[in-house]
Amino acid sequence: MKIGIDSYCYHRLFGEVYAGQNPPAQQLTFEDFLTKTQTLGIDGVSLESCFIPQFDAAYLQGIKRHLDQNGLDRVYAWGHPDGLEGGKNEQAFEEMIEHIAYASQIGAPVMRVVGSSLMFRFEPHEPQLEKLTRMFSEATKVAEQYGVKLAVENHIDYNSDEILQLIKGVNSPYFGVNFDSGNFLRVLDDPIQAMEKLAPYVLATHIKDLKPVKGVPVNEWYFFSCVPTGEGLIPNEKLAEILHRHDYQGFLAVEVDFLHPDYTDHEEEVVKQSIQALRNLTQNL
Repeated sequence: MKIGIDSYCYHRLFGEVYAGQNPPAQQLTFEDFLTKTQTLGIDGVSLESCFIPQFDAAYLQGIKRHLDQNGLDRVYAWGHPDGLEGGKNEQAFEEMIEHIAYASQIGAPVMRVVGSSLMFRFEPHEPQLEKLTRMFSEATKVAEQYGVKLAVENHIDYNSDEILQLIKGVNSPYFGVNFDSGNFLRVLDDPIQAMEKLAPYVLATHIKDLKPVKGVPVNEWYFFSCVPTGEGLIPNEKLAEILHRHDYQGFLAVEVDFLHPDYTDHEEEVVKQSIQALRNLTQNL
């Protein structure tokens, strides 16, 4: 099975620093990140649009050329941090539609999209899911014209039953899920049970491993914080087995968001350890 990373692993180095995190000594540019991908021994990359500095055709063609030359599979990731805000944000919807063309220009067959976020988690979900079903149904028609599939991420917002409801509501082969193993845990939904339900619809992944942090309130989203794959609570080997059984064609994308205090400022170490751990646990699949 192929292994990759999501560029959000380096959000702190890109300049997106959460409260309680240290600013980087030197900020990472998008071009620096593309160069870094050549040294990690990966098969694919998920590119967060929030870190892409410009979207003119020449720049996007340059990204495609780099990825092609290095033989990297790719996912285009739109929607950080709040996406469609549970269906409230029509301007974000128009932006999402615009970015489908950008995904196509870099040669990405899949575009990660975000329907909501933890900011709207405690508002009623049914009205959100109704609005999002309409929005994603419209967007999927556009995506199909470009040959791009949309993959909605569980973004510390919905559980697996709600994601499945959304997928069935849109009812298109061009719409599925970007399965984030850690974010299901953060809404107290078992990742294995979630994968058993959603594996037929998985188009992309974010593979996290998480451990609770002593002293952090349990209702903080980063109570479960990122550690290298294999050192936390999530049985990612079992998740990979289920995906393999369902003939998943994408890559397992390591993602790091909020580092556990044991690994403060050590994104590079966590990313490399996680890549190797995923290589080891999938080598017999």
